[in-house]
Amino acid sequence: MTDESKIIFTHLSELVTVDPARMSSENPLGVIPDGAIGINGTTIGWVGTTREIPDEWEEAQWIDQSGLIALPGLIDSHTHPVFAGQRADEFEARLQGKTYLEIAQGGGGILKTVSATRSVSFDDLFLLAESRILESMRFGVTTMEAKSGYGLTTASEIKSLEVLKALNEDLPVDILPTFMGAHDIPPEYKGKTEDYVDLVCNEMIPAVAESGLAQFCDVFCEQGYFSVAQSRRILETGLKYGLSPRIHAEEFSDLEGAIMAVELGAYSADHLLHLSDKGVHLLAESDTVATLLPGTAFYLRLKDYAPARKLLDAGATVALATDFNPGSCMSQNIQLMMTLGCLQMGMLPHEAIRAVTLNAAKALGKSHDRGSLTVGKRADIALFSLSTYHELLYHLGMNFLSQLWIEGEPVLISETEMQLEQTSLN
Repeated sequence: MTDESKIIFTHLSELVTVDPARMSSENPLGVIPDGAIGINGTTIGWVGTTREIPDEWEEAQWIDQSGLIALPGLIDSHTHPVFAGQRADEFEARLQGKTYLEIAQGGGGILKTVSATRSVSFDDLFLLAESRILESMRFGVTTMEAKSGYGLTTASEIKSLEVLKALNEDLPVDILPTFMGAHDIPPEYKGKTEDYVDLVCNEMIPAVAESGLAQFCDVFCEQGYFSVAQSRRILETGLKYGLSPRIHAEEFSDLEGAIMAVELGAYSADHLLHLSDKGVHLLAESDTVATLLPGTAFYLRLKDYAPARKLLDAGATVALATDFNPGSCMSQNIQLMMTLGCLQMGMLPHEAIRAVTLNAAKALGKSHDRGSLTVGKRADIALFSLSTYHELLYHLGMNFLSQLWIEGEPVLISETEMQLEQTSLN
């Protein structure tokens, strides 16, 4: 009799475990050829080769996954999916030579999206964000961080976070919410940034904490946005209310926001295009993850990318994410970000894969239960129609996702895979 609570995948071309216990200099991702993985309910129950499957798995449902490779479900640890409107005109403006800051000063940028987002209903915002998150899943994402930040009033920020809560309840992907009321200074506070910081610290953060709608607090620490001192105050207030710190830092200039993030024990410091050597050293000596967003540098046509190679060589933990947002990276393709990490930042394929699995899990404080195919962790598994993990980054912008499983349940199966299954049934 088949045990319906157990499933075992067999004959995987490669089982890419990303399990530190299986890693070595010769096998940096703990790859198991002709791999097999057992799912027991929502978690991983066994990992090994097909010929080593223990007797106790004989009653499981066996699924032959020949011709596929399996990776841990991909983790997108920096996204902005809750917004209304679009900024396609800014794309063309950049092609004509305008910078991100010039566009923002001319009435575009974040505040343009804020205006559109404030004006739509909860239901409309839900549907817009839902379609974007589903697109992320189609690239293999099983866990994602998602920020507010396009409301910039207490009510509108709460609305965005409530949208994320509803989506997390409705969709299989695990959504980890971040409050980012300090994304920009709203127009009604123009020239009164300190007053707006007061609002964020004295009203928004307490309201968000009381509602239980966010796990993290983020801030855009940058010239023209929030200074290091203002960012520190916001993140320290968030800590006081139980919101773990994250930071946008060193994107357009080096204000040493990442250094401050290390001092506060932030889970992640993100962007880091202008990170100093001191910043590299301090991140390498800390538990703060350097989350790099090559799609943003590519989309904005910047000449500088984050110093991934320096960070890796120094021993820092490096994650990659999409930074999906309406202005500076309109892409949910986490696989493309991995390839850009290699082509533009000197990462090796195994480093890029680790950056969207185990390291991205660490950036979210979740490496204990996801990010690798390890017994006891969540059965979040992405299967690709490839013969080796090297091919995943070799193809530029193409998507070879075949199946996506979250907590032991199939949530996406490609049309090709369904056609093959139908053929075998006939």
